[in-house]
Amino acid sequence: MGEQRQQGSSDRRSGRTALDASEAPEAPEAPETQEAQDAAGRDGRDVRAGRDDAVPTFVERFAAQMVDAGMQRMPARVFACLLASDTGVLTSAELGERLQVSPAAVSGAIRYLSQVGMVGREREPGSRRDRYRVHSDQWYEALTRRDSVLIRWEHTLRDGVESLGEDSDAGRRIAETLAFIEFMQQELTGMMDRWRNHLGRLRTDQDGTAPAEAPRR
Repeated sequence: MGEQRQQGSSDRRSGRTALDASEAPEAPEAPETQEAQDAAGRDGRDVRAGRDDAVPTFVERFAAQMVDAGMQRMPARVFACLLASDTGVLTSAELGERLQVSPAAVSGAIRYLSQVGMVGREREPGSRRDRYRVHSDQWYEALTRRDSVLIRWEHTLRDGVESLGEDSDAGRRIAETLAFIEFMQQELTGMMDRWRNHLGRLRTDQDGTAPAEAPRR
C-alpha cells in the first residue's frame, strides 16, 4: 500500500511537470546583438551616403546635356535639381543651398522655367514662402510645345515661298521646309496623345492609379 501511494504521488508530480511544461510561454527570441545593430546602421548610412553622392552627379550631368540642347545653364541646373528631389518640390533657399548659388540666380532660373511651363510656383502651407514644383505630367510636354514659334516660322516660310516663287529652286526649298514644320506639328500632337495613353498604362501597372489629365495642346 505504501508503495502504491508513493507511485501515485510520483505520477501526479510527473503529470504536473508535463502540464507546466506544455503551458509555459515560449522563451523570447534573443535580442539583436549590438554588432548586428551596428552593421545595419552602417549599411543604412552607406546607402544614404551613396545616394547623396549620386544626386549632384546626376544633376550636373543632366543639366549639361540640357545646356547642349540649347537651355540656359542655370535654369537647366535648377530644373535638374527639382527633378532629382524626392518630393519634386523645393524652396528658393533649398535650391540655392543644394546648387551653391545666390537667390538672384535661382529667381532668374525659376522665372524662365515658369514661363516655358516646366516648373510651377505654389505657396508653402502655413508660410509666406513660395516653393517650386516640377510637374511630371507637364514638363516633357513643354519640351515639345512650341506652337508660337512654329506658327511664326510658318508665316515667314509662306511669305518666302510667295516672294521667291514656287517654281524657283529657293522657293521649292523653302516650301519643303514649310511642309516639314507642318508635318512636325501634326506628329507632335499625335505623339503626345499616344504618350498620355502609354503613361496611363504605366501608372496603372505600377500602383493602380490613373494619371491626372494633362493639359492638351
